[in-house]
Amino acid sequence: MSVTVQFCGAARTVTGSSYLFQTARGRILVDCGLFQGQKTLKELNYGTFPFRPADIDAVLLTHAHIDHSGLLPKLVRGGFDGPIFATRGTIDLCSYMLPDAGSIQESEVAALNRRNAARGRKDVTPIYTRADAVAALQSFRPVAYESWVEVIKGVRARYWNAGHLLGSASIELEFAEANGARPLRVLVSGDVGPEAKLLQPDPEAPSDLDYVISEATYGDRVRAVTTPEQRRQHLAGEVRDAAAAKGALLIPAFAVERTQELIVDLVDLMERGEVPAAPIFLDSPLAIHATEVFREHATSLDPTVDVSRLLNSPHLKFTETVDESKAIMRLTGFHIVIAASGMCDAGRIRHHLKRWLWNERATVLLAGYQANGTLGRFLQNGAKAVRIQGEEIRVAARIRMIDDYSGHADGAGMAHWIAARRPIARGLFLVHGEEEAIAGLAERVGERIIPAAKIYQPVLDDIYELSTAEPRVLDVDHRRRLEPEAVTQLDWHNEMSELMLDINDKIGTAADDRARGVIIRRLRRALDDGG
Repeated sequence: MSVTVQFCGAARTVTGSSYLFQTARGRILVDCGLFQGQKTLKELNYGTFPFRPADIDAVLLTHAHIDHSGLLPKLVRGGFDGPIFATRGTIDLCSYMLPDAGSIQESEVAALNRRNAARGRKDVTPIYTRADAVAALQSFRPVAYESWVEVIKGVRARYWNAGHLLGSASIELEFAEANGARPLRVLVSGDVGPEAKLLQPDPEAPSDLDYVISEATYGDRVRAVTTPEQRRQHLAGEVRDAAAAKGALLIPAFAVERTQELIVDLVDLMERGEVPAAPIFLDSPLAIHATEVFREHATSLDPTVDVSRLLNSPHLKFTETVDESKAIMRLTGFHIVIAASGMCDAGRIRHHLKRWLWNERATVLLAGYQANGTLGRFLQNGAKAVRIQGEEIRVAARIRMIDDYSGHADGAGMAHWIAARRPIARGLFLVHGEEEAIAGLAERVGERIIPAAKIYQPVLDDIYELSTAEPRVLDVDHRRRLEPEAVTQLDWHNEMSELMLDINDKIGTAADDRARGVIIRRLRRALDDGG
Protein backbone atom coordinates (compact mmCIF):
# COMPACT_ATOMS: atom_id res chain seq x y z
CA MET A 1 0.00 0.00 0.00
CA SER A 2 1.33 3.42 -0.95
CA VAL A 3 1.90 5.80 1.96
CA THR A 4 3.05 9.39 1.48
CA VAL A 5 3.79 12.20 3.91
CA GLN A 6 3.64 15.90 3.10
CA PHE A 7 5.47 18.36 5.33
CA CYS A 8 2.89 21.15 5.52
CA GLY A 9 4.69 23.04 8.29
CA ALA A 10 7.62 23.04 10.74
CA ALA A 11 10.02 22.30 7.88
CA ARG A 12 13.23 24.36 8.31
CA THR A 13 11.28 26.40 10.86
CA VAL A 14 9.97 25.72 14.36
CA THR A 15 6.31 26.66 13.90
CA GLY A 16 3.29 25.56 11.90
CA SER A 17 3.69 21.86 12.73
CA SER A 18 1.58 19.81 10.30
CA TYR A 19 2.23 16.49 8.53
CA LEU A 20 -0.24 14.95 6.07
CA PHE A 21 -0.19 11.16 5.66
CA GLN A 22 -2.06 9.80 2.68
CA THR A 23 -2.97 6.23 1.78
CA ALA A 24 -5.49 4.62 -0.55
CA ARG A 25 -7.79 4.35 2.46
CA GLY A 26 -7.71 7.95 3.61
CA ARG A 27 -5.82 11.03 4.78
CA ILE A 28 -4.54 11.66 8.30
CA LEU A 29 -3.16 14.97 9.56
CA VAL A 30 -0.73 14.98 12.47
CA ASP A 31 -0.95 18.46 14.05
CA CYS A 32 -2.38 21.59 12.47
CA GLY A 33 -0.32 24.42 13.94
CA LEU A 34 -0.14 28.17 13.57
CA PHE A 35 2.89 29.71 11.86
CA GLN A 36 4.70 32.29 13.99
CA GLY A 37 7.70 34.56 13.50
CA GLN A 38 8.34 36.63 10.40
CA LYS A 39 5.36 38.03 8.50
CA THR A 40 6.03 35.95 5.38
CA LEU A 41 5.45 32.82 7.43
CA LYS A 42 2.51 34.25 9.38
CA GLU A 43 0.77 35.14 6.12
CA LEU A 44 0.49 31.40 5.44
CA ASN A 45 -2.06 31.27 8.25
CA TYR A 46 -4.40 33.42 6.16
CA GLY A 47 -3.93 31.46 2.92
CA THR A 48 -5.44 28.17 1.83
CA PHE A 49 -4.18 24.87 3.18
CA PRO A 50 -2.09 22.75 0.79
CA PHE A 51 -4.99 20.27 0.92
CA ARG A 52 -8.78 20.36 1.07
CA PRO A 53 -9.91 20.27 4.73
CA ALA A 54 -12.95 18.19 3.77
CA ASP A 55 -10.61 15.50 2.40
CA ILE A 56 -8.96 14.90 5.79
CA ASP A 57 -10.41 11.89 7.60
CA ALA A 58 -8.82 12.38 11.04
CA VAL A 59 -6.37 14.56 12.95
CA LEU A 60 -3.86 13.31 15.51
CA LEU A 61 -2.72 16.10 17.84
CA THR A 62 0.61 15.77 19.65
CA HIS A 63 -0.04 18.55 22.19
CA ALA A 64 -1.81 21.82 22.88
CA HIS A 65 0.83 24.44 22.01
CA ILE A 66 -0.53 26.82 19.40
CA ASP A 67 2.25 26.09 16.87
CA HIS A 68 0.84 22.54 16.84
CA SER A 69 -2.90 23.10 17.38
CA GLY A 70 -3.58 26.70 16.38
CA LEU A 71 -5.11 26.18 12.93
CA LEU A 72 -7.57 23.46 13.96
CA PRO A 73 -10.50 25.94 14.13
CA LYS A 74 -9.70 27.06 10.58
CA LEU A 75 -9.54 23.41 9.48
CA VAL A 76 -12.98 22.67 10.96
CA ARG A 77 -14.47 25.86 9.56
CA GLY A 78 -13.03 24.91 6.15
CA GLY A 79 -14.94 21.62 6.00
CA PHE A 80 -13.12 19.05 8.13
CA ASP A 81 -15.71 16.99 10.02
CA GLY A 82 -13.69 14.05 11.35
CA PRO A 83 -12.33 13.31 14.83
CA ILE A 84 -9.37 15.09 16.45
CA PHE A 85 -7.61 12.54 18.67
CA ALA A 86 -5.72 13.92 21.68
CA THR A 87 -4.91 13.08 25.29
CA ARG A 88 -7.21 14.34 28.03
CA GLY A 89 -4.59 16.84 29.23
CA THR A 90 -4.28 18.25 25.70
CA ILE A 91 -8.05 18.53 25.33
CA ASP A 92 -8.40 20.36 28.64
CA LEU A 93 -5.68 22.85 27.68
CA CYS A 94 -7.06 23.35 24.15
CA SER A 95 -10.48 24.12 25.62
CA TYR A 96 -8.93 27.39 26.83
CA MET A 97 -6.09 27.92 24.36
CA LEU A 98 -8.03 27.75 21.10
CA PRO A 99 -10.86 30.12 22.12
CA ASP A 100 -8.19 32.47 23.50
CA ALA A 101 -6.36 32.35 20.16
CA GLY A 102 -9.63 33.16 18.39
CA SER A 103 -10.25 36.13 20.68
CA ILE A 104 -6.72 37.41 20.04
CA GLN A 105 -7.32 37.07 16.30
CA GLU A 106 -10.49 39.12 16.53
CA SER A 107 -9.05 41.88 18.74
CA GLU A 108 -5.76 42.24 16.85
CA VAL A 109 -7.46 42.27 13.45
CA ALA A 110 -9.94 44.87 14.71
CA ALA A 111 -7.02 47.09 15.76
CA LEU A 112 -5.26 46.49 12.45
CA ASN A 113 -8.40 47.36 10.50
CA ARG A 114 -8.71 50.66 12.37
CA ARG A 115 -5.17 51.50 11.25
CA ASN A 116 -5.91 50.27 7.72
CA ALA A 117 -8.99 52.47 7.50
CA ALA A 118 -6.91 55.52 8.40
CA ARG A 119 -4.40 54.58 5.70
CA GLY A 120 -7.01 53.81 3.05
CA ARG A 121 -6.20 50.08 3.03
CA LYS A 122 -8.56 47.11 2.82
CA ASP A 123 -9.91 45.33 5.88
CA VAL A 124 -8.35 42.05 6.99
CA THR A 125 -10.46 39.06 8.08
CA PRO A 126 -9.42 37.06 11.17
CA ILE A 127 -7.98 33.62 10.53
CA TYR A 128 -10.82 32.39 12.72
CA THR A 129 -12.97 33.65 15.57
CA ARG A 130 -13.57 32.57 19.14
CA ALA A 131 -16.86 31.00 18.00
CA ASP A 132 -14.96 28.97 15.37
CA ALA A 133 -12.60 27.70 18.08
CA VAL A 134 -15.43 26.73 20.41
CA ALA A 135 -17.08 24.84 17.54
CA ALA A 136 -13.84 22.98 16.78
CA LEU A 137 -13.67 21.66 20.36
CA GLN A 138 -16.66 19.42 19.60
CA SER A 139 -14.44 17.34 17.30
CA PHE A 140 -11.96 16.29 20.02
CA ARG A 141 -11.82 12.63 21.09
CA PRO A 142 -9.76 11.56 24.15
CA VAL A 143 -7.11 8.84 23.91
CA ALA A 144 -5.04 7.17 26.61
CA TYR A 145 -1.28 6.80 26.56
CA GLU A 146 0.11 3.50 25.24
CA SER A 147 -3.26 2.23 23.96
CA TRP A 148 -3.92 1.57 20.29
CA VAL A 149 -6.76 3.46 18.60
CA GLU A 150 -7.99 2.83 15.04
CA VAL A 151 -7.76 6.12 13.16
CA ILE A 152 -9.09 4.99 9.80
CA LYS A 153 -9.41 1.50 8.34
CA GLY A 154 -5.95 -0.03 8.12
CA VAL A 155 -4.24 2.66 10.22
CA ARG A 156 -3.88 2.67 13.98
CA ALA A 157 -2.08 5.02 16.37
CA ARG A 158 -0.60 4.87 19.84
CA TYR A 159 0.33 7.86 22.02
CA TRP A 160 3.48 7.96 24.18
CA ASN A 161 4.22 10.57 26.84
CA ALA A 162 6.73 13.01 25.29
CA GLY A 163 7.62 14.72 28.59
CA HIS A 164 7.22 18.17 27.03
CA LEU A 165 3.91 19.51 28.32
CA LEU A 166 0.85 18.36 30.21
CA GLY A 167 -0.75 15.85 27.80
CA SER A 168 2.06 15.97 25.22
CA ALA A 169 2.71 12.89 23.09
CA SER A 170 4.88 11.28 20.49
CA ILE A 171 2.57 9.41 18.10
CA GLU A 172 3.29 5.95 16.74
CA LEU A 173 1.50 5.05 13.49
CA GLU A 174 1.05 1.63 11.90
CA PHE A 175 -0.09 1.33 8.29
CA ALA A 176 -1.37 -2.19 7.55
CA GLU A 177 -0.18 -3.99 4.42
CA ALA A 178 -2.84 -5.70 2.30
CA ASN A 179 -0.88 -8.94 2.00
CA GLY A 180 -0.51 -9.36 5.75
CA ALA A 181 3.15 -8.36 5.73
CA ARG A 182 4.72 -6.36 8.54
CA PRO A 183 2.95 -2.99 8.79
CA LEU A 184 4.81 0.22 7.96
CA ARG A 185 5.73 1.79 11.33
CA VAL A 186 6.23 5.56 11.68
CA LEU A 187 6.89 7.63 14.80
CA VAL A 188 6.21 11.38 14.91
CA SER A 189 8.13 12.80 17.86
CA GLY A 190 6.05 15.90 18.53
CA ASP A 191 8.05 18.07 20.90
CA VAL A 192 10.33 15.98 23.12
CA GLY A 193 11.04 17.21 26.62
CA PRO A 194 14.44 17.10 28.29
CA GLU A 195 15.21 14.56 30.97
CA ALA A 196 14.47 15.68 34.55
CA LYS A 197 12.06 18.39 33.34
CA LEU A 198 10.13 20.11 36.09
CA LEU A 199 6.55 18.77 36.45
CA GLN A 200 6.85 16.19 33.64
CA PRO A 201 8.15 12.60 33.41
CA ASP A 202 11.03 11.64 31.13
CA PRO A 203 9.90 11.05 27.52
CA GLU A 204 8.94 7.58 26.37
CA ALA A 205 8.56 6.06 22.88
CA PRO A 206 8.83 2.72 21.05
CA SER A 207 11.71 1.31 18.99
CA ASP A 208 12.06 -0.84 15.83
CA LEU A 209 10.53 1.60 13.34
CA ASP A 210 10.65 2.19 9.61
CA TYR A 211 10.64 5.98 9.92
CA VAL A 212 11.10 8.57 12.64
CA ILE A 213 10.01 12.19 12.13
CA SER A 214 11.98 14.00 14.81
CA GLU A 215 11.99 17.54 16.10
CA ALA A 216 15.33 19.40 16.06
CA THR A 217 14.56 22.68 17.85
CA TYR A 218 17.85 22.74 19.77
CA GLY A 219 19.70 20.24 17.60
CA ASP A 220 22.84 22.39 17.27
CA ARG A 221 23.45 23.12 20.95
CA VAL A 222 24.17 21.32 24.18
CA ARG A 223 23.15 22.77 27.51
CA ALA A 224 25.20 22.43 30.64
CA VAL A 225 23.98 19.57 32.79
CA THR A 226 21.78 20.97 35.52
CA THR A 227 19.84 19.71 38.51
CA PRO A 228 16.52 21.09 39.78
CA GLU A 229 18.38 22.91 42.56
CA GLN A 230 20.92 24.40 40.12
CA ARG A 231 18.03 25.59 37.96
CA ARG A 232 16.40 27.30 40.93
CA GLN A 233 19.70 28.93 41.94
CA HIS A 234 20.20 30.24 38.39
CA LEU A 235 16.74 31.77 38.52
CA ALA A 236 17.42 33.12 42.02
CA GLY A 237 20.50 34.97 40.78
CA GLU A 238 18.50 36.64 38.01
CA VAL A 239 15.75 37.64 40.45
CA ARG A 240 18.20 39.10 42.99
CA ASP A 241 19.92 41.15 40.26
CA ALA A 242 16.56 42.43 39.02
CA ALA A 243 15.53 43.35 42.57
CA ALA A 244 18.81 45.22 43.10
CA ALA A 245 18.06 47.31 40.00
CA LYS A 246 14.78 48.40 41.65
CA GLY A 247 12.69 48.01 38.51
CA ALA A 248 10.24 45.54 37.03
CA LEU A 249 11.27 42.00 36.16
CA LEU A 250 9.37 41.14 32.98
CA ILE A 251 9.24 37.48 32.00
CA PRO A 252 7.72 36.81 28.56
CA ALA A 253 6.55 33.23 28.94
CA PHE A 254 4.42 30.71 27.11
CA ALA A 255 1.14 30.63 28.97
CA VAL A 256 1.12 26.87 29.32
CA GLU A 257 3.73 24.90 31.30
CA ARG A 258 6.59 27.43 31.17
CA THR A 259 4.55 29.89 33.21
CA GLN A 260 3.54 27.26 35.77
CA GLU A 261 7.14 26.02 36.10
CA LEU A 262 8.41 29.54 36.72
CA ILE A 263 5.70 30.24 39.29
CA VAL A 264 6.49 27.04 41.19
CA ASP A 265 10.19 27.90 41.43
CA LEU A 266 9.69 31.62 42.14
CA VAL A 267 7.27 30.93 44.98
CA ASP A 268 9.53 28.23 46.38
CA LEU A 269 12.51 30.62 46.36
CA MET A 270 10.49 33.34 48.09
CA GLU A 271 9.21 30.94 50.74
CA ARG A 272 12.78 29.81 51.40
CA GLY A 273 13.94 33.43 51.73
CA GLU A 274 16.45 33.07 48.88
CA VAL A 275 15.03 35.97 46.85
CA PRO A 276 13.19 39.11 47.99
CA ALA A 277 9.47 38.55 48.42
CA ALA A 278 7.54 40.47 45.78
CA PRO A 279 4.20 40.25 44.02
CA ILE A 280 4.21 37.92 41.00
CA PHE A 281 1.61 39.22 38.57
CA LEU A 282 0.30 36.59 36.19
CA ASP A 283 -0.97 38.94 33.49
CA SER A 284 -2.56 36.55 31.03
CA PRO A 285 -6.14 35.26 31.08
CA LEU A 286 -4.99 32.15 29.21
CA ALA A 287 -2.16 31.47 31.66
CA ILE A 288 -4.61 31.88 34.54
CA HIS A 289 -6.97 29.30 33.05
CA ALA A 290 -4.04 27.01 32.19
CA THR A 291 -2.88 27.23 35.81
CA GLU A 292 -6.33 26.02 36.87
CA VAL A 293 -5.94 23.03 34.51
CA PHE A 294 -2.57 22.25 36.09
CA ARG A 295 -4.17 22.34 39.53
CA GLU A 296 -6.81 19.87 38.33
CA HIS A 297 -4.12 17.55 36.92
CA ALA A 298 -1.73 17.97 39.88
CA THR A 299 -1.82 14.26 40.75
CA SER A 300 -0.47 13.35 37.29
CA LEU A 301 2.51 15.71 37.61
CA ASP A 302 5.82 15.35 39.44
CA PRO A 303 4.95 13.85 42.88
CA THR A 304 8.00 15.52 44.47
CA VAL A 305 6.56 19.01 43.83
CA ASP A 306 3.58 20.33 45.82
CA VAL A 307 2.03 21.90 42.74
CA SER A 308 -1.35 22.71 44.28
CA ARG A 309 0.13 24.61 47.22
CA LEU A 310 2.70 26.55 45.20
CA LEU A 311 0.16 27.58 42.56
CA ASN A 312 -2.11 28.91 45.32
CA SER A 313 0.55 31.12 46.94
CA PRO A 314 -0.43 34.59 48.25
CA HIS A 315 2.61 35.92 46.36
CA LEU A 316 0.77 35.12 43.12
CA LYS A 317 -1.60 37.79 41.78
CA PHE A 318 -3.97 37.04 38.90
CA THR A 319 -4.73 40.02 36.63
CA GLU A 320 -7.42 38.79 34.29
CA THR A 321 -9.11 42.03 33.21
CA VAL A 322 -7.68 44.79 31.04
CA ASP A 323 -8.11 47.31 33.88
CA GLU A 324 -6.14 45.08 36.26
CA SER A 325 -3.41 44.76 33.65
CA LYS A 326 -3.23 48.52 33.18
CA ALA A 327 -2.95 49.00 36.94
CA ILE A 328 0.31 47.02 37.00
CA MET A 329 1.88 49.54 34.64
CA ARG A 330 1.48 52.25 37.25
CA LEU A 331 3.75 50.37 39.67
CA THR A 332 7.32 51.39 40.36
CA GLY A 333 10.02 49.50 42.20
CA PHE A 334 10.69 45.78 42.08
CA HIS A 335 7.86 43.49 41.04
CA ILE A 336 7.55 40.52 38.70
CA VAL A 337 5.27 40.31 35.67
CA ILE A 338 4.80 37.05 33.77
CA ALA A 339 2.85 37.57 30.57
CA ALA A 340 2.41 35.98 27.16
CA SER A 341 3.56 35.64 24.52
CA GLY A 342 6.84 33.87 25.12
CA MET A 343 8.37 35.32 21.93
CA CYS A 344 7.02 38.84 22.65
CA ASP A 345 5.04 38.92 19.41
CA ALA A 346 1.52 39.12 20.85
CA GLY A 347 -0.43 39.46 24.05
CA ARG A 348 -0.02 41.75 27.03
CA ILE A 349 3.75 41.42 27.32
CA ARG A 350 4.12 43.98 24.51
CA HIS A 351 2.41 46.65 26.62
CA HIS A 352 4.74 45.95 29.53
CA LEU A 353 7.74 46.08 27.21
CA LYS A 354 6.63 49.48 25.89
CA ARG A 355 6.32 50.64 29.51
CA TRP A 356 9.74 49.39 30.67
CA LEU A 357 12.18 48.63 27.82
CA TRP A 358 13.58 52.17 27.78
CA ASN A 359 14.23 52.08 31.55
CA GLU A 360 17.66 50.88 32.66
CA ARG A 361 16.21 49.77 36.01
CA ALA A 362 14.09 47.11 34.31
CA THR A 363 15.04 43.53 33.48
CA VAL A 364 13.59 41.34 30.72
CA LEU A 365 14.20 37.65 31.33
CA LEU A 366 13.69 35.55 28.19
CA ALA A 367 12.80 32.05 29.32
CA GLY A 368 12.31 30.09 26.12
CA TYR A 369 13.02 29.67 22.43
CA GLN A 370 12.85 32.86 20.35
CA ALA A 371 12.03 32.10 16.72
CA ASN A 372 13.71 33.91 13.86
CA GLY A 373 12.01 37.22 13.05
CA THR A 374 10.25 37.61 16.43
CA LEU A 375 10.61 40.58 18.77
CA GLY A 376 12.08 38.22 21.35
CA ARG A 377 14.84 37.15 18.94
CA PHE A 378 15.72 40.80 18.22
CA LEU A 379 15.98 41.49 21.95
CA GLN A 380 18.04 38.34 22.47
CA ASN A 381 20.40 39.44 19.69
CA GLY A 382 21.06 42.78 21.39
CA ALA A 383 18.88 45.23 19.44
CA LYS A 384 19.42 48.82 20.60
CA ALA A 385 15.90 49.81 19.59
CA VAL A 386 12.78 47.92 18.50
CA ARG A 387 9.39 48.73 17.04
CA ILE A 388 6.32 47.65 19.01
CA GLN A 389 2.89 48.26 17.48
CA GLY A 390 4.42 50.83 15.15
CA GLU A 391 6.22 52.74 17.92
CA GLU A 392 10.01 52.90 18.25
CA ILE A 393 11.27 51.97 21.72
CA ARG A 394 14.88 52.38 22.85
CA VAL A 395 16.24 49.31 24.65
CA ALA A 396 17.95 50.28 27.90
CA ALA A 397 16.62 47.47 30.09
CA ARG A 398 18.84 44.50 30.95
CA ILE A 399 18.03 41.64 28.55
CA ARG A 400 18.76 38.29 30.13
CA MET A 401 18.25 34.70 28.95
CA ILE A 402 17.63 31.58 31.01
CA ASP A 403 17.49 28.29 29.12
CA ASP A 404 16.99 25.98 32.09
CA TYR A 405 13.22 25.89 31.61
CA SER A 406 13.23 24.81 27.99
CA GLY A 407 10.55 22.31 27.12
CA HIS A 408 12.79 20.78 24.43
CA ALA A 409 15.66 18.34 24.69
CA ASP A 410 18.97 19.74 23.44
CA GLY A 411 21.12 18.22 20.69
CA ALA A 412 22.62 15.61 22.97
CA GLY A 413 19.21 14.76 24.41
CA MET A 414 17.65 14.36 20.97
CA ALA A 415 20.56 12.19 19.82
CA HIS A 416 19.99 9.97 22.85
CA TRP A 417 16.24 9.86 22.14
CA ILE A 418 16.80 8.95 18.46
CA ALA A 419 19.34 6.26 19.38
CA ALA A 420 16.75 4.65 21.66
CA ARG A 421 14.36 4.33 18.71
CA ARG A 422 16.69 2.02 16.78
CA PRO A 423 16.53 0.11 14.60
CA ILE A 424 15.20 2.78 12.22
CA ALA A 425 15.03 0.82 8.99
CA ARG A 426 14.34 3.35 6.25
CA GLY A 427 14.84 6.94 7.32
CA LEU A 428 15.02 9.77 9.85
CA PHE A 429 13.31 13.06 8.96
CA LEU A 430 14.51 16.13 10.88
CA VAL A 431 11.88 18.85 11.27
CA HIS A 432 10.75 21.57 13.69
CA GLY A 433 14.05 23.43 13.67
CA GLU A 434 15.84 26.21 11.85
CA GLU A 435 18.48 25.24 9.29
CA GLU A 436 21.43 25.45 11.69
CA ALA A 437 19.69 23.34 14.32
CA ILE A 438 18.69 20.66 11.81
CA ALA A 439 22.16 20.56 10.31
CA GLY A 440 23.68 20.32 13.78
CA LEU A 441 21.50 17.39 14.80
CA ALA A 442 22.11 15.65 11.45
CA GLU A 443 25.86 15.91 12.03
CA ARG A 444 25.50 14.66 15.61
CA VAL A 445 23.52 11.51 14.72
CA GLY A 446 24.92 10.85 11.23
CA GLU A 447 26.87 7.56 11.01
CA ARG A 448 27.25 7.22 14.78
CA ILE A 449 23.53 6.52 15.29
CA ILE A 450 22.06 6.21 11.81
CA PRO A 451 23.73 6.26 8.36
CA ALA A 452 23.92 9.82 7.02
CA ALA A 453 22.31 8.65 3.78
CA LYS A 454 19.15 7.83 5.75
CA ILE A 455 18.78 11.32 7.21
CA TYR A 456 16.39 13.69 5.41
CA GLN A 457 15.86 17.42 5.86
CA PRO A 458 12.56 18.26 4.15
CA VAL A 459 11.51 21.77 3.15
CA LEU A 460 8.00 23.21 3.30
CA ASP A 461 5.44 21.25 1.22
CA ASP A 462 7.83 18.41 0.31
CA ILE A 463 6.04 15.10 -0.29
CA TYR A 464 7.83 11.79 0.26
CA GLU A 465 6.75 8.31 -0.78
CA LEU A 466 7.29 6.10 2.28
CA SER A 467 6.25 2.67 1.02
CA THR A 468 9.33 2.19 -1.15
CA ALA A 469 12.57 0.61 0.12
CA GLU A 470 13.86 4.13 0.81
CA PRO A 471 11.86 7.37 0.86
CA ARG A 472 11.47 9.09 -2.48
CA VAL A 473 10.69 12.81 -2.81
CA LEU A 474 7.92 13.61 -5.28
CA ASP A 475 7.80 16.61 -7.60
CA VAL A 476 5.84 19.38 -5.88
CA ASP A 477 7.71 22.50 -6.99
CA HIS A 478 4.68 23.84 -8.83
CA ARG A 479 2.58 23.59 -5.66
CA ARG A 480 4.93 25.18 -3.12
CA ARG A 481 3.43 28.02 -1.13
CA LEU A 482 6.88 29.53 -0.46
CA GLU A 483 10.30 29.06 -1.92
CA PRO A 484 12.62 27.33 0.58
CA GLU A 485 14.78 30.42 1.10
CA ALA A 486 11.69 32.47 2.01
CA VAL A 487 11.17 30.17 4.99
CA THR A 488 14.72 30.33 6.30
CA GLN A 489 15.70 33.97 5.75
CA LEU A 490 14.47 37.18 7.35
CA ASP A 491 11.84 38.72 5.10
CA TRP A 492 11.45 42.27 3.79
CA HIS A 493 9.18 43.16 6.72
CA ASN A 494 12.03 42.51 9.14
CA GLU A 495 14.52 44.35 6.91
CA MET A 496 12.14 47.31 6.62
CA SER A 497 11.74 47.51 10.41
CA GLU A 498 15.52 47.43 10.91
CA LEU A 499 16.01 50.07 8.19
CA MET A 500 13.52 52.46 9.82
CA LEU A 501 15.28 52.07 13.16
CA ASP A 502 18.67 52.69 11.53
CA ILE A 503 17.41 55.79 9.70
CA ASN A 504 15.92 57.25 12.88
CA ASP A 505 19.12 56.53 14.78
CA LYS A 506 21.33 58.09 12.08
CA ILE A 507 19.22 61.23 11.83
CA GLY A 508 18.85 61.47 15.61
CA THR A 509 22.62 61.38 16.19
CA ALA A 510 23.56 63.74 13.33
CA ALA A 511 25.54 66.80 14.38
CA ASP A 512 22.98 69.44 13.36
CA ASP A 513 20.02 70.21 11.09
CA ARG A 514 22.28 70.61 8.07
CA ALA A 515 23.74 67.12 8.57
CA ARG A 516 20.24 65.72 9.00
CA GLY A 517 19.16 67.39 5.76
CA VAL A 518 22.11 65.82 3.91
CA ILE A 519 21.08 62.34 5.10
CA ILE A 520 17.46 62.88 4.04
CA ARG A 521 18.44 64.16 0.58
CA ARG A 522 20.74 61.16 0.05
CA LEU A 523 17.91 58.84 0.96
CA ARG A 524 15.60 60.60 -1.47
CA ARG A 525 18.17 60.29 -4.27
CA ALA A 526 18.58 56.60 -3.49
CA LEU A 527 14.82 56.13 -3.71
CA ASP A 528 14.64 58.04 -6.99
CA ASP A 529 17.53 56.06 -8.47
CA GLY A 530 15.88 52.82 -7.39
CA GLY A 531 12.66 53.81 -9.10
